[in-house]
Amino acid sequence: MRLLLTTSRGIEDIARAEVSALLDKLGVSFRVEERPLGVEGRVLAEVGEAFYTDEKGRKRELSVSTYLNERSRLLHRVIVEIASERFKGIEGDEPDLALRRIEEFVSELPVERYVKVSEPFAVRSFRKGEHKITSLDISKTVRKAIFERLSRFGSPKVNLDHPAVIFRAELIGDVFFLGIDTTGDSSLHKRPWRVYDHPAHLKASIANALIELAEPDGGSFIDPFCGSGTIPIELALKGYTGEIIGLEKFRKHLRGAEMNALAAGVRDRIEFLLGDATRLSEYVKRVDFVVSNLPYGLKIGRKSAIPGLYMDFFGELAKVLEKRGVFITTEKRAIERAIEENGFEIVHHRLIGHGGLMVHLYIIT
Repeated sequence: MRLLLTTSRGIEDIARAEVSALLDKLGVSFRVEERPLGVEGRVLAEVGEAFYTDEKGRKRELSVSTYLNERSRLLHRVIVEIASERFKGIEGDEPDLALRRIEEFVSELPVERYVKVSEPFAVRSFRKGEHKITSLDISKTVRKAIFERLSRFGSPKVNLDHPAVIFRAELIGDVFFLGIDTTGDSSLHKRPWRVYDHPAHLKASIANALIELAEPDGGSFIDPFCGSGTIPIELALKGYTGEIIGLEKFRKHLRGAEMNALAAGVRDRIEFLLGDATRLSEYVKRVDFVVSNLPYGLKIGRKSAIPGLYMDFFGELAKVLEKRGVFITTEKRAIERAIEENGFEIVHHRLIGHGGLMVHLYIIT
């Protein structure tokens, strides 16, 4: 079985490591590759058959896709691959030609192996690149090809709102992929515990990537700009045994974070504090790990205030940080100056995709 796994751009290596660790626990043969065919935000897993023993001692086949859907903290979607192909030059093709190439390819695929004719299906599509066709064009074309193929075996049904089976069609650059989306219409990064939405909340998948990069080892941990609490909540859900603190300047967001933590069942594991991160040393005397999505864009009213805010915050951080800090922001110049002038060392930097932007991630010591 081949699984296409989606995640945020820039954290494919972390997602690959998580998937490898999960599959290793099953004791199956597998191979995991990040950015298959050069496509960002994707991980490909080739997995052998997996089994488990039920309560009566019988050997049963385990659904690896369900297993990953239930256990991954970094993935967005788990898609069973039907086929993938590189269509050279499709970005320059006229719409009729591009769609005809896709239709001819899909029409030859054995989609009847993945859906019963009696099951209503839908096609969800994703497109990225300089194509002359849209995602809607792709959906209609693939749906038509699948419908005509299934018509050989009966009377297929399309249900766009409540499908039993979701086909996922992706065209990224010149790479086309078709599979069965086992996750459904709601991405895994949309956590069920989120009852309060911060206007610029962090995706839970990215929060987990930041946590993995921080490598907390049981020491004290704080998110000094915790917003709706995504980072401390995800850390608590991982079973972290050290002290977890969420600091937030605005009472509305702090109450929202507490509501989210309660919904997640980890309210008793996190200490939420109302306070200003630029006075961090007033709330904690020392802390081992600091991880945060720093204010930028929608998160701050005046962009001109960011350099001063960062300088003041990192000045306070220098008084309390013992081990490692991990931060993301769009403000490269402001954060690098604040890091350097307050005596920290950047040990890692990368770009990750978040909210339609590529944001800078820094690990400091």
